[in-house]
Amino acid sequence: MGDYVVVLEAPIIVRDVETSEDAINVAVSKVAKALNKEKLDFVRVEIGYSQCPVCGAHFESAFVIGSVGLVGMYLTIKVYNAQTVEHAERIAKAVIGKALKKVPLKVYEIRELTEEDEGDGVGLE
Repeated sequence: MGDYVVVLEAPIIVRDVETSEDAINVAVSKVAKALNKEKLDFVRVEIGYSQCPVCGAHFESAFVIGSVGLVGMYLTIKVYNAQTVEHAERIAKAVIGKALKKVPLKVYEIRELTEEDEGDGVGLE
C-alpha cells in the first residue's frame, strides 16, 4: 500500500466573461463551490499554465473568445493506502469526478507522498 499525491488537469468552461482574469475568478469559484458541496475542501485548486509555442514564455491557461472562457486548472489530492499508482489515479478521478460531473479529468502528475506533503487527503480502510 502506498500514499500518493495526484494532480489532475481539468478544463473549465465559463460563460459571460470579458477578460481572462474574470474567467479565472469565475472558474475558481465554480470549482470551489462544487468541491465544497461534496465536502472536498482538502482538494487544492490551482490555475494551470501553458507555454507559448513561439517564445516559450509561460502564461496562465485562460482564454476568452466571444464572452466564453476556457480555464485550465490543476486539482491536487492526496490518496492514502492505494495499492498501485493506477489505483491512486482511479481513486482521485472518482473522488473529484463525483463533484465535477461532466468535466474530463486527465492525470498531470502522480508522485509518492513525502513527509512534507503530509496532511488531509482521502484513504481506504
